[in-house]
Parts: sequence; structure tokens; C-alpha cells
Amino acid sequence: MTAAPAPAGPALPGRRQATLVVLCFVQFMLVLDDTVVNVALPSIRSDLGFSTTDLTWVANAYFLAFGGLLLLFGRLGDLIGRRRVFLWGVTLFGAASLLCGLAQEPWQLVAGRFAQGAGAAMASPAALALITLIFPGREERAKALGIWGAIAGLGGTTGVVISGALTGLASWRWIFLINLPVAVLALVLLPRLVGESRTDRPARPDVPGALLGTGAVVSLVYALLRTEKADWGEVSVLAPLLLGVALGALFLLVEARTADPLIPPAFLAVRIRLVSNATGLIFAAVFFALSFLLMLHLQAVLGYGPLKAGLAFLPYGAGILTGVWCSSRLAVGLGLRWALVLAFLISAVGLLLLSGVSPNDGYATGVLPGMLVVGFGSGLGFPALAMAGVSGTDEENAGLGSAILNSVQQIGGAVGLAVLVSVATRRTEELTGSVGPSRAATQGFSLTLTVAAGLLVLGAALIAVLLARDSAARPESTAREPAPKPVRR
Repeated sequence: MTAAPAPAGPALPGRRQATLVVLCFVQFMLVLDDTVVNVALPSIRSDLGFSTTDLTWVANAYFLAFGGLLLLFGRLGDLIGRRRVFLWGVTLFGAASLLCGLAQEPWQLVAGRFAQGAGAAMASPAALALITLIFPGREERAKALGIWGAIAGLGGTTGVVISGALTGLASWRWIFLINLPVAVLALVLLPRLVGESRTDRPARPDVPGALLGTGAVVSLVYALLRTEKADWGEVSVLAPLLLGVALGALFLLVEARTADPLIPPAFLAVRIRLVSNATGLIFAAVFFALSFLLMLHLQAVLGYGPLKAGLAFLPYGAGILTGVWCSSRLAVGLGLRWALVLAFLISAVGLLLLSGVSPNDGYATGVLPGMLVVGFGSGLGFPALAMAGVSGTDEENAGLGSAILNSVQQIGGAVGLAVLVSVATRRTEELTGSVGPSRAATQGFSLTLTVAAGLLVLGAALIAVLLARDSAARPESTAREPAPKPVRR
């Protein structure tokens, strides 16, 4: 059957909203797969015969490919077409999900997870770039990115709930197979809703820069993932870390001499994008670590079962939705600078509330207040960071801006898991002999959340100072943002 012709320019309001729905459902699916395997890992291990060490790669393979390949595919979308790269990514992700669901050997599942991550690295920045171009006005873009942020936040939060339900009621294989209807619908609908978009400026792909940049990010993420099982000074961590630094230095050297670099210097010269990505690294580090530590605390210290712990996260999702609803309004009314400052500070307050939870506290009086506040702060922060990260992007560089934003969040998540989880673990180990396991784990949890709150306060201060004179971060700049070039077929 021949597809209906896609619009040659910005779509009509009804078609734009339908496009946003499709892109957001795909993003929900991609973020969901960051966390959906966590609860199912014991079942996967017994069914496929994974060793304890190899089992971590069911999660890490996705994380590594997703974080490492974002820059490459984001820029590729700018050059050859964002819709095309998006559809390639969804196709690969769907096929890989089928492979994961049918896997009979450990290597098949790990290979499928890596392919899923590569598909996500294609689809996610292309989708965000399309949203940026389809909604050119600052206010409508803020609302669209708010919805995008809500869906992404819910994907990360509900992953553990869906995983627990499907694993308990059916089979762990369904956590992968449920992706197939979403992928098929996206492949059928999106070509009918939006036309192709790419840069009009002739440019040659920066192959050396892409290889070096991708290698540097992959090496860095791999080194951070290895810290789950090894100390920082061990060869398995130090070697990829040093390799990543060396490749990063070579990347900067090559980019300085390339006519069409992967990341043009002018792109990072825009202050609001530079500041939002730098502080977004902190924000992502804190919230990735929080999800891991809070789930562990609920089960290991408060004694919740996997499904109950997953359900306990639902109010966190409600807090995120409320924060997202407020985020676009604050960004337009107060400007991105103060919207981000409020998001960071409110999140810090929520972390401090959670840091005081003791083993004897009930859910409603102990866990819930901090969870609601930190969820609200998260819902405020991620959409505002997305707005700032793609601020001023157009058809020339929308894919690059989206890819950098996603890369920052993935790398920030790896840093948070490596550093903040290490702080909690070491503090717990120090105190276990003197105060008992439960009390020691509580003290480690409390210390880490206090440190994380301090990092967010630092981030808020940096935003307040560095964006004080940036017109793009003020509310009055919303009326002066130029509309991007029309989206072409």
C-alpha cells in the first residue's frame, strides 16, 4: 500500500499533535527499556543460564550503545534526513526487541540489547529534532517538550512496574515483545504525518570525528559501567577511562582542523546551550542514581517486594507529571533561567526529605513526601533542560542539539551510578560492623542523597550566575526567537 503524502512544511495543528503523540510513544518505549529489565534479571538468569557477572550486560549493553552512538546518529540525521534516521532506528529497535524476546542463549540477549541501544541512539535524537522543528514558536515548543519530558519521565519510572507485572504474571520475554506494536505503529504512521528534514548546506560527513567522538564516549561509558564491579584503580576501569581521554583529545585536535566538524565550535558558543548541558549532566547523574538507590532502599531496608516497590514509585510519576505541567508555564513566564533554578532547588529539598527516611518510617509519612517533592522537581527540570539544550537550533543543527542533550543525560546517568552509588556502598561498608546492616545501609543512603542535594544547589547557583545576562534565558526573549526553516519532504 502506498503511503499518503507527507506534509512539505509544518503540519496542520491536528497533524502536528498526532506527530507529537507518535514520537512521544516511541520515546516512552526507548526510555522504558533503560530500566525494564531490572526486576526481571533473576528470571532471565535462571532461564538462560547467565553467570552473575555476565548478567549485568543485559542492562549495560543497552546503556553502552545508546549513550555511545547518540552523537554519530544525531549528526547523521541532520545530514541525510531526520525522518529517515528515525525510521531506521525504530526498525532496528523493533527487530532487536524481537530477538531479545526469542533469545535462547545469553549471547543472543546481550547482542539484542546492544542492537536495541543502537536503534534508540538513532531514533531518540531524530525524534526530538523533529519536535523542535515542527513546533517553532517558543511557547508551543515549551508545551511540546513538556509533554515529551513527561512521557520520558514516566517511561523511566514505570519500567520497574511493568517489568514486575509482566515477569510475575506472564514471562520476562514480554518486556521486550510489548515493544513490537509501538514500533510497527510508528513505522506506519510517521511517514504519513511529517515530511523529511535535513540541512540545506552541503556538508561532508565528518567520519574521523564521528569515529573518535563515538569511541571516546563508548570508552568513557564502559569505564563507568565497570565501576559497578571493580575499583577505580583497577585495569578494567583505568584502561578504558584513559583510552576515552586519549580519544577525546584526538577528537578535539581533528575537529579543530576539519572544515565540517561533527560539533561546530559555534554550536557550543551559545551560552544557554553550554550551561544547560553542563548542569544537565549533574541533574541526570543525581536522578539516575536516585532511582537505583531508592529502589534498593525500599527492598533491602524497608522490606518491600519487587512489585510493591515498583508500585511505590507511582506517586513519583504523579509528581513528575505535575512538574512537567508547570515547567512550560514557568519557562515562558519566568524564563528558562529561573525555571531551571527552581527545578534544581526543589529537587534538592526533595532529596533532603528522602535522606531522613529511617527503617522504622512508614511509607505515607516517611517515603511519600520526599518522593512527591523530588518527582515534582524532576518534572520541572528535564523539560526545561531540553528547551535550553535545543534553544536556537534550526534545520542546520537540530539533530546535533538533540543528540548532545541525550548524550549528556546518558553520560550523566553513568557518572551518577558510578560515583554516587559508590559513595553509598563505601559508607555502608564502613558502618556495617558497628551499627548493623540495616542502619548502615540507611546511613549510606542518607549521605549520598545529601551529597546529591549539594550538587543540585551548586547547579542552581551556576545557572543563576552564568545565565544572568543571557537573553535566551529571559521571558522577554520568547517573542524574538526566529522561526526555523520549513520542514521539507
